Amino acid sequence: MAGSSRSEQRIGLLNGFAAYGMWGLVPLFWPLLKPAGAGEILAHRMVWSLAFVAVALLVVRRWAWAGELLRQPRRLGLIAVAAAVITVNWGVYIWAVNSGHVVEASLGYFINPLVTIAMGVLLLKERLRPVQWAAVGTGFAAVVVLTVGYGRPPWISLCLAFSFATYGLVKKKVNLGGVESLAAETAIQFLPALAYLLWLGTQGEATFTTEGAGHAALLAATGVVTAIPLVCFGAAAIRVPLSTLGLLQYLAPVFQFLLGIFYFGEAMPPERWAGFALVWLALTLLTWDALRSAHRTARTLRAQLDRAGTGVPPVKDGTARKSDIVASGVPATGPAEPAESAESAESAESAESGQRDAPAAKP
Repeated sequence: MAGSSRSEQRIGLLNGFAAYGMWGLVPLFWPLLKPAGAGEILAHRMVWSLAFVAVALLVVRRWAWAGELLRQPRRLGLIAVAAAVITVNWGVYIWAVNSGHVVEASLGYFINPLVTIAMGVLLLKERLRPVQWAAVGTGFAAVVVLTVGYGRPPWISLCLAFSFATYGLVKKKVNLGGVESLAAETAIQFLPALAYLLWLGTQGEATFTTEGAGHAALLAATGVVTAIPLVCFGAAAIRVPLSTLGLLQYLAPVFQFLLGIFYFGEAMPPERWAGFALVWLALTLLTWDALRSAHRTARTLRAQLDRAGTGVPPVKDGTARKSDIVASGVPATGPAEPAESAESAESAESAESGQRDAPAAKP
Protein backbone atom coordinates (compact mmCIF):
# COMPACT_ATOMS: atom_id res chain seq x y z
CA MET A 1 0.00 0.00 0.00
CA ALA A 2 2.80 2.42 0.90
CA GLY A 3 4.59 1.68 -2.37
CA SER A 4 1.38 2.23 -4.31
CA SER A 5 0.81 5.53 -2.51
CA ARG A 6 4.35 6.70 -3.28
CA SER A 7 3.86 5.72 -6.91
CA GLU A 8 0.63 7.72 -7.05
CA GLN A 9 2.39 10.73 -5.55
CA ARG A 10 5.18 10.46 -8.13
CA ILE A 11 2.59 10.36 -10.91
CA GLY A 12 0.89 13.36 -9.34
CA LEU A 13 4.14 15.32 -9.13
CA LEU A 14 5.01 14.53 -12.74
CA ASN A 15 1.58 15.71 -13.85
CA GLY A 16 1.94 18.84 -11.71
CA PHE A 17 5.31 19.66 -13.25
CA ALA A 18 3.86 19.02 -16.71
CA ALA A 19 0.84 21.26 -16.13
CA TYR A 20 2.70 24.22 -14.69
CA GLY A 21 5.60 23.72 -17.09
CA MET A 22 3.26 23.94 -20.08
CA TRP A 23 1.54 27.00 -18.64
CA GLY A 24 4.96 28.56 -18.08
CA LEU A 25 6.10 27.93 -21.66
CA VAL A 26 2.85 28.97 -23.36
CA PRO A 27 4.23 32.47 -24.21
CA LEU A 28 6.30 30.68 -26.88
CA PHE A 29 3.10 29.52 -28.59
CA TRP A 30 0.98 32.64 -29.02
CA PRO A 31 3.46 34.54 -31.26
CA LEU A 32 3.40 31.57 -33.68
CA LEU A 33 -0.22 32.48 -34.47
CA LYS A 34 0.59 35.86 -35.98
CA PRO A 35 -0.60 37.57 -38.16
CA ALA A 36 -3.85 36.62 -36.38
CA GLY A 37 -4.79 39.28 -33.85
CA ALA A 38 -5.48 38.65 -30.20
CA GLY A 39 -9.25 38.68 -30.76
CA GLU A 40 -9.11 36.07 -33.51
CA ILE A 41 -6.75 33.87 -31.51
CA LEU A 42 -9.05 34.13 -28.48
CA ALA A 43 -12.11 33.15 -30.52
CA HIS A 44 -10.33 30.15 -32.02
CA ARG A 45 -9.21 29.13 -28.54
CA MET A 46 -12.82 29.06 -27.37
CA VAL A 47 -14.12 27.17 -30.40
CA TRP A 48 -11.40 24.54 -30.56
CA SER A 49 -11.28 24.04 -26.78
CA LEU A 50 -14.94 23.04 -26.85
CA ALA A 51 -14.27 20.64 -29.74
CA PHE A 52 -11.36 19.03 -27.88
CA VAL A 53 -13.08 18.58 -24.53
CA ALA A 54 -16.28 17.36 -26.21
CA VAL A 55 -14.32 14.58 -27.91
CA ALA A 56 -12.55 13.77 -24.63
CA LEU A 57 -15.86 13.52 -22.77
CA LEU A 58 -17.32 11.34 -25.51
CA VAL A 59 -14.36 8.96 -25.20
CA VAL A 60 -14.67 8.62 -21.43
CA ARG A 61 -18.49 8.79 -21.57
CA ARG A 62 -18.80 11.41 -18.85
CA TRP A 63 -21.99 13.33 -19.62
CA ALA A 64 -24.15 12.78 -16.56
CA TRP A 65 -22.98 16.07 -15.05
CA ALA A 66 -24.43 18.05 -18.00
CA GLY A 67 -28.04 17.06 -17.34
CA GLU A 68 -27.64 17.82 -13.65
CA LEU A 69 -26.10 21.20 -14.43
CA LEU A 70 -28.92 22.16 -16.80
CA ARG A 71 -31.41 21.63 -13.96
CA GLN A 72 -29.58 24.09 -11.70
CA PRO A 73 -30.02 27.69 -12.93
CA ARG A 74 -27.83 29.15 -10.18
CA ARG A 75 -24.87 26.98 -11.12
CA LEU A 76 -25.46 27.77 -14.79
CA GLY A 77 -25.35 31.46 -13.93
CA LEU A 78 -22.06 30.98 -12.10
CA ILE A 79 -20.66 29.08 -15.09
CA ALA A 80 -21.62 32.04 -17.29
CA VAL A 81 -19.81 34.42 -14.93
CA ALA A 82 -16.74 32.14 -14.95
CA ALA A 83 -16.83 32.04 -18.76
CA ALA A 84 -16.97 35.84 -18.96
CA VAL A 85 -14.13 36.33 -16.49
CA ILE A 86 -11.82 33.76 -18.07
CA THR A 87 -12.53 35.32 -21.49
CA VAL A 88 -11.10 38.58 -20.16
CA ASN A 89 -8.13 36.72 -18.64
CA TRP A 90 -7.32 34.79 -21.82
CA GLY A 91 -7.76 37.82 -24.06
CA VAL A 92 -5.54 40.12 -21.99
CA TYR A 93 -2.87 37.44 -21.66
CA ILE A 94 -2.72 36.68 -25.40
CA TRP A 95 -2.59 40.39 -26.22
CA ALA A 96 0.11 41.01 -23.60
CA VAL A 97 2.38 38.23 -24.88
CA ASN A 98 2.02 39.21 -28.54
CA SER A 99 2.55 42.90 -27.69
CA GLY A 100 5.83 42.45 -25.82
CA HIS A 101 4.58 42.45 -22.20
CA VAL A 102 5.49 38.93 -21.10
CA VAL A 103 7.23 40.08 -17.90
CA GLU A 104 4.26 42.19 -16.84
CA ALA A 105 1.95 39.25 -17.60
CA SER A 106 4.07 36.97 -15.42
CA LEU A 107 3.72 39.46 -12.58
CA GLY A 108 -0.05 38.95 -12.72
CA TYR A 109 0.34 35.29 -11.78
CA PHE A 110 2.93 36.10 -9.12
CA ILE A 111 0.52 38.44 -7.35
CA ASN A 112 -2.56 36.27 -7.90
CA PRO A 113 -2.31 34.53 -4.48
CA LEU A 114 -2.09 37.94 -2.79
CA VAL A 115 -5.14 39.21 -4.68
CA THR A 116 -6.98 36.01 -3.76
CA ILE A 117 -6.30 36.62 -0.07
CA ALA A 118 -7.40 40.24 -0.35
CA MET A 119 -10.65 39.13 -2.00
CA GLY A 120 -11.18 36.61 0.78
CA VAL A 121 -10.99 39.42 3.33
CA LEU A 122 -13.15 41.87 1.39
CA LEU A 123 -15.79 39.49 0.01
CA LEU A 124 -15.82 36.53 2.40
CA LYS A 125 -15.04 38.51 5.58
CA GLU A 126 -12.15 36.18 6.41
CA ARG A 127 -9.59 36.92 9.08
CA LEU A 128 -5.90 36.76 8.30
CA ARG A 129 -2.95 35.83 10.44
CA PRO A 130 -0.31 38.57 11.00
CA VAL A 131 2.12 37.03 8.48
CA GLN A 132 -0.62 37.00 5.84
CA TRP A 133 -1.35 40.67 6.49
CA ALA A 134 2.38 41.39 6.12
CA ALA A 135 2.41 39.55 2.78
CA VAL A 136 -0.59 41.49 1.48
CA GLY A 137 0.94 44.78 2.63
CA THR A 138 4.23 43.95 0.95
CA GLY A 139 2.38 43.08 -2.24
CA PHE A 140 0.58 46.43 -2.16
CA ALA A 141 3.91 48.20 -1.71
CA ALA A 142 5.23 46.29 -4.75
CA VAL A 143 2.34 47.56 -6.88
CA VAL A 144 3.09 51.14 -5.77
CA VAL A 145 6.79 50.75 -6.67
CA LEU A 146 5.93 49.25 -10.06
CA THR A 147 3.39 52.01 -10.72
CA VAL A 148 6.13 54.59 -10.16
CA GLY A 149 8.54 52.57 -12.32
CA TYR A 150 6.11 52.11 -15.22
CA GLY A 151 4.71 55.62 -14.96
CA ARG A 152 1.27 53.96 -14.76
CA PRO A 153 -0.35 51.16 -12.76
CA PRO A 154 0.70 47.69 -13.99
CA TRP A 155 -2.79 47.22 -15.42
CA ILE A 156 -1.97 44.04 -17.34
CA SER A 157 -0.76 42.33 -14.16
CA LEU A 158 -3.68 43.60 -12.10
CA CYS A 159 -6.24 42.61 -14.73
CA LEU A 160 -4.81 39.09 -14.99
CA ALA A 161 -4.56 38.67 -11.21
CA PHE A 162 -8.05 39.98 -10.40
CA SER A 163 -9.74 38.14 -13.27
CA PHE A 164 -8.09 34.86 -12.36
CA ALA A 165 -8.79 35.27 -8.63
CA THR A 166 -12.44 35.99 -9.44
CA TYR A 167 -12.50 32.96 -11.72
CA GLY A 168 -11.19 30.76 -8.93
CA LEU A 169 -13.73 32.11 -6.45
CA VAL A 170 -16.63 31.42 -8.83
CA LYS A 171 -15.32 27.98 -9.78
CA LYS A 172 -15.15 26.90 -6.15
CA LYS A 173 -18.85 27.66 -5.80
CA VAL A 174 -19.68 25.74 -9.01
CA ASN A 175 -17.63 22.68 -7.96
CA LEU A 176 -17.24 20.94 -11.33
CA GLY A 177 -14.33 18.83 -12.51
CA GLY A 178 -11.68 20.57 -14.58
CA VAL A 179 -12.56 19.07 -17.99
CA GLU A 180 -16.31 19.27 -17.34
CA SER A 181 -15.99 22.88 -16.23
CA LEU A 182 -13.98 23.81 -19.32
CA ALA A 183 -16.63 22.13 -21.48
CA ALA A 184 -19.44 24.10 -19.83
CA GLU A 185 -17.58 27.41 -20.07
CA THR A 186 -16.54 26.98 -23.69
CA ALA A 187 -20.10 25.89 -24.57
CA ILE A 188 -21.19 29.35 -23.38
CA GLN A 189 -18.32 31.01 -25.24
CA PHE A 190 -18.81 29.00 -28.43
CA LEU A 191 -21.59 30.87 -30.25
CA PRO A 192 -20.23 34.40 -29.63
CA ALA A 193 -16.74 33.21 -30.63
CA LEU A 194 -18.01 31.49 -33.78
CA ALA A 195 -20.08 34.55 -34.70
CA TYR A 196 -17.00 36.76 -34.31
CA LEU A 197 -14.93 34.47 -36.54
CA LEU A 198 -17.65 34.46 -39.20
CA TRP A 199 -17.84 38.25 -39.02
CA LEU A 200 -14.05 38.49 -39.43
CA GLY A 201 -14.41 36.32 -42.51
CA THR A 202 -17.01 38.62 -44.04
CA GLN A 203 -14.69 41.57 -43.43
CA GLY A 204 -11.80 39.80 -45.12
CA GLU A 205 -9.75 39.95 -41.89
CA ALA A 206 -9.77 36.27 -40.89
CA THR A 207 -6.44 34.49 -41.25
CA PHE A 208 -7.66 30.90 -40.75
CA THR A 209 -8.15 30.23 -44.46
CA THR A 210 -5.72 32.75 -45.91
CA GLU A 211 -2.36 31.93 -44.28
CA GLY A 212 -1.96 28.30 -45.26
CA ALA A 213 -2.64 24.90 -43.73
CA GLY A 214 0.10 25.24 -41.13
CA HIS A 215 -1.39 28.43 -39.74
CA ALA A 216 -4.86 26.88 -39.66
CA ALA A 217 -3.49 23.84 -37.80
CA LEU A 218 -1.82 26.09 -35.23
CA LEU A 219 -5.07 27.97 -34.62
CA ALA A 220 -6.88 24.65 -34.19
CA ALA A 221 -4.17 23.55 -31.77
CA THR A 222 -5.24 26.29 -29.33
CA GLY A 223 -7.82 23.80 -28.05
CA VAL A 224 -5.12 21.26 -27.24
CA VAL A 225 -2.88 23.92 -25.67
CA THR A 226 -5.77 24.93 -23.42
CA ALA A 227 -7.02 21.48 -22.41
CA ILE A 228 -3.91 19.30 -21.98
CA PRO A 229 -2.36 21.27 -19.07
CA LEU A 230 -5.75 21.27 -17.35
CA VAL A 231 -5.99 17.49 -17.68
CA CYS A 232 -2.50 17.15 -16.16
CA PHE A 233 -3.44 19.52 -13.36
CA GLY A 234 -6.53 17.44 -12.59
CA ALA A 235 -4.40 14.29 -12.40
CA ALA A 236 -2.00 16.06 -10.03
CA ALA A 237 -4.68 17.60 -7.81
CA ILE A 238 -6.13 14.23 -6.76
CA ARG A 239 -2.73 12.69 -6.00
CA VAL A 240 -0.67 15.31 -4.16
CA PRO A 241 -1.52 17.70 -1.31
CA LEU A 242 -2.67 21.16 -2.37
CA SER A 243 0.21 22.62 -0.37
CA THR A 244 2.53 20.86 -2.82
CA LEU A 245 0.58 22.28 -5.75
CA GLY A 246 0.92 25.63 -4.01
CA LEU A 247 4.67 25.40 -4.44
CA LEU A 248 4.50 24.04 -7.98
CA GLN A 249 2.27 26.92 -9.08
CA TYR A 250 5.20 29.32 -9.03
CA LEU A 251 6.87 27.39 -11.86
CA ALA A 252 4.55 28.99 -14.42
CA PRO A 253 5.24 32.68 -13.68
CA VAL A 254 8.94 31.94 -13.11
CA PHE A 255 9.21 30.39 -16.58
CA GLN A 256 7.23 33.27 -18.07
CA PHE A 257 9.43 35.82 -16.31
CA LEU A 258 12.62 34.16 -17.54
CA LEU A 259 11.26 33.90 -21.09
CA GLY A 260 10.33 37.58 -21.01
CA ILE A 261 13.86 38.59 -20.07
CA PHE A 262 16.10 36.10 -21.85
CA TYR A 263 14.05 35.06 -24.90
CA PHE A 264 11.89 38.09 -25.68
CA GLY A 265 14.54 40.55 -24.44
CA GLU A 266 12.22 42.75 -22.38
CA ALA A 267 13.81 45.49 -20.29
CA MET A 268 14.13 45.20 -16.49
CA PRO A 269 15.13 48.61 -15.09
CA PRO A 270 16.06 48.84 -11.38
CA GLU A 271 12.62 50.00 -10.25
CA ARG A 272 11.02 46.97 -11.89
CA TRP A 273 13.50 44.66 -10.17
CA ALA A 274 12.61 46.38 -6.87
CA GLY A 275 8.90 45.81 -7.44
CA PHE A 276 9.39 42.15 -8.35
CA ALA A 277 11.66 41.66 -5.30
CA LEU A 278 8.88 42.93 -3.04
CA VAL A 279 6.39 40.56 -4.69
CA TRP A 280 8.74 37.62 -4.21
CA LEU A 281 9.23 38.60 -0.55
CA ALA A 282 5.45 38.67 -0.08
CA LEU A 283 5.10 35.23 -1.69
CA THR A 284 7.90 33.86 0.51
CA LEU A 285 6.07 35.05 3.61
CA LEU A 286 2.78 33.63 2.35
CA THR A 287 4.25 30.25 1.44
CA TRP A 288 6.14 29.93 4.73
CA ASP A 289 2.98 30.73 6.69
CA ALA A 290 0.89 28.28 4.66
CA LEU A 291 3.38 25.45 5.13
CA ARG A 292 3.68 26.17 8.85
CA SER A 293 -0.10 26.15 9.22
CA ALA A 294 -0.39 22.95 7.16
CA HIS A 295 2.22 21.22 9.33
CA ARG A 296 0.43 22.28 12.53
CA THR A 297 -2.96 21.12 11.23
CA ALA A 298 -1.47 17.79 10.09
CA ARG A 299 -0.24 17.14 13.63
CA THR A 300 -3.71 17.91 14.99
CA LEU A 301 -5.42 15.59 12.51
CA ARG A 302 -2.97 12.76 13.19
CA ALA A 303 -3.58 13.16 16.91
CA GLN A 304 -7.32 13.00 16.32
CA LEU A 305 -6.94 9.88 14.16
CA ASP A 306 -4.86 8.27 16.90
CA ARG A 307 -7.52 9.12 19.49
CA ALA A 308 -10.25 7.73 17.25
CA GLY A 309 -8.25 4.53 16.81
CA THR A 310 -8.03 4.03 20.58
CA GLY A 311 -11.68 4.86 21.19
CA VAL A 312 -10.93 8.24 22.76
CA PRO A 313 -13.26 10.99 21.45
CA PRO A 314 -11.33 13.38 19.19
CA VAL A 315 -10.58 16.82 20.58
CA LYS A 316 -11.99 19.65 18.56
CA ASP A 317 -9.29 22.09 17.56
CA GLY A 318 -9.67 25.54 16.08
CA THR A 319 -6.32 25.41 14.34
CA ALA A 320 -7.79 24.72 10.92
CA ARG A 321 -10.05 27.73 10.75
CA LYS A 322 -12.64 28.19 8.05
CA SER A 323 -10.86 31.41 7.17
CA ASP A 324 -7.95 29.32 5.89
CA ILE A 325 -10.15 28.00 3.07
CA VAL A 326 -9.93 30.78 0.50
CA ALA A 327 -10.63 30.89 -3.21
CA SER A 328 -7.21 30.22 -4.64
CA GLY A 329 -7.73 30.59 -8.33
CA VAL A 330 -8.06 26.84 -8.63
CA PRO A 331 -10.74 25.75 -11.05
CA ALA A 332 -12.78 23.15 -9.24
CA THR A 333 -11.39 19.70 -9.89
CA GLY A 334 -13.97 17.92 -7.81
CA PRO A 335 -13.97 17.22 -4.10
CA ALA A 336 -10.86 15.81 -2.50
CA GLU A 337 -10.73 12.09 -1.76
CA PRO A 338 -11.74 11.18 1.80
CA ALA A 339 -8.89 11.10 4.28
CA GLU A 340 -8.39 7.43 5.01
CA SER A 341 -4.67 7.37 5.84
CA ALA A 342 -1.95 9.59 7.22
CA GLU A 343 -1.11 10.77 3.71
CA SER A 344 -4.72 11.46 2.79
CA ALA A 345 -5.03 13.30 6.11
CA GLU A 346 -2.18 15.49 4.92
CA SER A 347 -4.14 16.18 1.75
CA ALA A 348 -7.18 17.08 3.82
CA GLU A 349 -5.26 19.52 5.98
CA SER A 350 -3.63 21.01 2.93
CA ALA A 351 -7.06 21.69 1.49
CA GLU A 352 -7.69 23.84 4.55
CA SER A 353 -4.31 25.47 4.98
CA GLY A 354 -2.63 25.54 1.60
CA GLN A 355 -5.32 26.30 -0.94
CA ARG A 356 -4.32 29.91 -1.27
CA ASP A 357 -1.17 28.78 -3.00
CA ALA A 358 -2.56 26.46 -5.64
CA PRO A 359 -4.00 27.98 -8.76
CA ALA A 360 -4.97 26.04 -11.79
CA ALA A 361 -6.20 26.78 -15.29
CA LYS A 362 -3.52 29.20 -16.26
CA PRO A 363 -3.13 31.37 -19.36
